[in-house]
Amino acid sequence: MSKARYSRLADLMSKAIREGKLAPGSRLPTHRAFAEASGVALATATRVYKELESRGLVAGETGRGTFVRDPGLPMTLGVHQSAAEGVTDLVFNMPGDPADAAMLRAGLRRLAAAGDLEAMLRYQPHGGRMHERQIIAGHLSPRLGPIGADRLLVTSGSQHGLAAVCLGLFRPGDAIAADALTYPGFKSAAALRGLELVPVSSSQGIMDPDDLDRHCRQRTIRAVYLMPTVQSPLGAVMDQAARRRLLAVAERHSLLIIEDAAYAFLEPDPPPSLLALAPDRTVYIGGFSKNLATGLRLGYMVAPPAHTAPLLEVIRATTWNAPALVSALVTGWIEDGTLSQCEENRRRDGAERQSILKSVFADMPVLAHRNAGFAWLPLGKGVRAQPIVTELKEQAISVSGAEPFAATAAAPQALRLAFGGVPKAGLAGILQTVKAAVRNQGPPA
Repeated sequence: MSKARYSRLADLMSKAIREGKLAPGSRLPTHRAFAEASGVALATATRVYKELESRGLVAGETGRGTFVRDPGLPMTLGVHQSAAEGVTDLVFNMPGDPADAAMLRAGLRRLAAAGDLEAMLRYQPHGGRMHERQIIAGHLSPRLGPIGADRLLVTSGSQHGLAAVCLGLFRPGDAIAADALTYPGFKSAAALRGLELVPVSSSQGIMDPDDLDRHCRQRTIRAVYLMPTVQSPLGAVMDQAARRRLLAVAERHSLLIIEDAAYAFLEPDPPPSLLALAPDRTVYIGGFSKNLATGLRLGYMVAPPAHTAPLLEVIRATTWNAPALVSALVTGWIEDGTLSQCEENRRRDGAERQSILKSVFADMPVLAHRNAGFAWLPLGKGVRAQPIVTELKEQAISVSGAEPFAATAAAPQALRLAFGGVPKAGLAGILQTVKAAVRNQGPPA
């Protein structure tokens, strides 16, 4: 069978999907039935379906069949989706406060009155100016313990830190263990470097140390990526006993630990960080997007001394240095208490939003941290996320399914709701609309 034949069949199916003749959510015939109806071999039919899947037009679900996707949605069901004007965005977690603009004005006035503006126009040290590294290290020390400023490197956001770790500490083909549901940004950084993610089973966002150990005994794994304090997307906080069990596995198999602390500030009384428990094998990554403003791209890495040189090389190769203007703003806010106040405001705001969420979804199994502006909604047996995403899109609400977060080949059927940037006055009504769309498709889990 020539490639032209299967391509023509795929083109015909694509045309039917894009013209609406095959509606989103409809089930396609089995491969065998399609082969018989089209007069082609079973292998050709399989090739047609694979081509449609690669084009993002269909999605195969183990044990259920192949379904038509909405061609107006990206393959990741939302994580790359830019909400159009007038669309309520529940995809990106964008915390904010009306006072943020005033905070920025005050910070800029403070910098304008300072005497080192000219220095901010010059190249900076790759790892950041030493006095600013000391300020950030001091801010982190109550949670992490004493940190030498020479171990802390300033990055252009925590996503830049994740990419730097992937590019600087691993080679293409290396395997890294991660939660079966994990942060999409790390998935992207790992894919860019050609790394393999090994999904480890978990219970509501808490990685199973025994399953990690099993994977490590079966193959070579270089590292494990974790968000132990306020895991995204499930919001879980790993207790100290579980952390020590995981560290024992990491020690046994010589794993590097990548600890992502993007949302750790939301937990007011966390267990000791993995960095504090295992400083010689942990790279700790954080930033100031979630606790200050998403547009301020400033982050940091705390790494063992043996790893700082390759990480500095990646910073040099990718950004040279983080913008001095932004680092000066942020460190000024650390020193005058603005950052601590913002973190408290974010926790309080998140708790209020979680209260609204729970009042709407009181009879549904929502997973979330009590102070977070996001939540995870598992769907019931036989209920699929994509028709819900499509229905909500038609009502000008953008949500994400599980695919962007899944490290497994098959994603669970669930919705991730990010509502940190939605005005609280209208949040209950928006969530009621989401709940109604879920109900239209079937019962919750």
